[in-house]
Order: sequence, then structure tokens, then C-alpha cells
Amino acid sequence: MSKQFVHLHNHTEYSLLDGANRVSDLIRRAQELEMSSMAISDHGVMFGVMEFYLEAKKKGIKPLLGVEAYVAPRGHDVKEGRSDRENFHLLLLAKDNEGYRNLCKLSSVAALKGFYGKPRVDHALLREYSKGVIATSACLGSEICQELMKGDYENAQRIAGMYAEIYGRE
Repeated sequence: MSKQFVHLHNHTEYSLLDGANRVSDLIRRAQELEMSSMAISDHGVMFGVMEFYLEAKKKGIKPLLGVEAYVAPRGHDVKEGRSDRENFHLLLLAKDNEGYRNLCKLSSVAALKGFYGKPRVDHALLREYSKGVIATSACLGSEICQELMKGDYENAQRIAGMYAEIYGRE
């Protein structure tokens, strides 16, 4: 594997019912593959970032810290029924210390105020805590991918434009 490859979407044992990677095993495998850096992006939580950060630094791997956020379509504080348990995925990575602090704030608000089946954020929170954060469309569970799978290219472009406005085109 090329040393240039950086895996940005990794779930660990902290992604309950979704990730099986133990942090130490993940770092060991990155070391075996001579990867210079790697990200952690557990679902809805950042419980493993400190363990990941310390283990990666100890092994000479640059740790990239993130979270795969659950985005509530109608707002993180709307909790009126089954449909409000549905969410979209958005991969968020800290670009710098301010970005890390903003991810911590987002994760805290998601758990303390947005929890409804899962810790949730919304577009207003993402906009408020966007500085120093890099966003990608994550996986098939993202808003953009869901619209593309429905065949609504126009709405997918609108949503991508909204995220470009929040996080920047780069």
C-alpha cells in the first residue's frame, strides 16, 4: 500500500454495533502498511479520540481526529416521532485545534440536546461550529448520496452547495 494513502473513514469499537476495530489493532495495521497517518471517525461519538491520538503518536502515525455525525433533517431538537429518528451521515474531520474543539462541541450538543435514538446535530449547529472542520459526504447514508440514489440530481447539487457554503469548496 502506498504511504500516500490516508484512510479517513474508520470506525472503532466505540462505534457501538457498527465498528469492531480496536484502536491498538487499527494503529498496528496502519504501521504494518507503512501509513503515515490515519483518521478515526466513529459514529456520533468521539469517545476513542484520546486513546487513538496517544497510540498513533506513540507509533509515529499522524492521528486525524473526526466523527461521523448524524444529521437530523428537521432539527436536532425535534423529537416528535419515528421519522425524527431518521438521520443522514456526515463525516467531519478536525483541520486544526479550533476544528477539534468544534467537533467536541458538536458531539456534546448532539449527545446532551440532540439525542433521539442517536446523538444528532442539524444544519444550524454544523454552520455554527464549522470553523476548522473539513466535511465529506461520508457514505451512502449521506444527504447527497440519498438524493442521488433517489435520482434527484438537482436536490443533491443543492445540498452539496449548502455544504460547500458552510465548509468551503476546497
